[in-house]
Amino acid sequence: MEILFEFLPSLVGILVLTLVATVTLFAFRVPGRFAPAAAIGRGAVQLAAISVILTGVISDPAWILVVLIVMFTIAFCVASGRIGWSWRAAATMSSSIAAGVAVTLVVVFATGALEFTPRYALAIGAIIIGNAMSVATLTGRMFTTAVVDHWDEVEGWLALGATPRASTVQLARRAIRDALIPSIDQTKTTGLVVLPGAFVGAIFGGISPLEAGRFQIIVLAGIMACGSITAGLVASWMGPVRTKPAGLP
Repeated sequence: MEILFEFLPSLVGILVLTLVATVTLFAFRVPGRFAPAAAIGRGAVQLAAISVILTGVISDPAWILVVLIVMFTIAFCVASGRIGWSWRAAATMSSSIAAGVAVTLVVVFATGALEFTPRYALAIGAIIIGNAMSVATLTGRMFTTAVVDHWDEVEGWLALGATPRASTVQLARRAIRDALIPSIDQTKTTGLVVLPGAFVGAIFGGISPLEAGRFQIIVLAGIMACGSITAGLVASWMGPVRTKPAGLP
């Protein structure tokens, strides 16, 4: 009962914010008006579950690896669904995200930027995987939309003898650039407009602001490296287009 009263103000605040989001979407007659509410509810349940799980496994490297693999699996499944589920989409997203995450984590720990401990592996691994999922999703959707919108241009290049990859290369490059814009802007404005969650969380955890800043800039650099690799590979895998895409789900 004491725990319930302790979290009651937080619960009330979350419910009010959820209501604000839903009412606002209703006011503007936006499709999917309950999507934010559903996402908040699902996120709350998932965070509660993962909090309980991590309490028992935070110091066990084997279980940390299992948790990261589960996160990675969910990430590429979500990204694949956003561009239209198929085995090809799953292979594209899984390989692209895996490559970006693997290279980034190897560099972070091999250079000694962060100590290779279960806590650091979980913290930066989860952040990098989550951002890789977002970048992969944005790249895939932007590229597909661009090809559909510019299909006459793509078809013209194909008719002139261009290879399927060459006919969409400029669209692929724009998709990569645009998919990275949120990460670039977040990095550019860190400390001025944005105080990232990892930085704030580290301070609340008792780490000095200087140490928290060091951790955060490593995270941001990792996000940029992973995002660049992931976006580039997604666009490369999706680049060769021979027929007009059906569109996005």
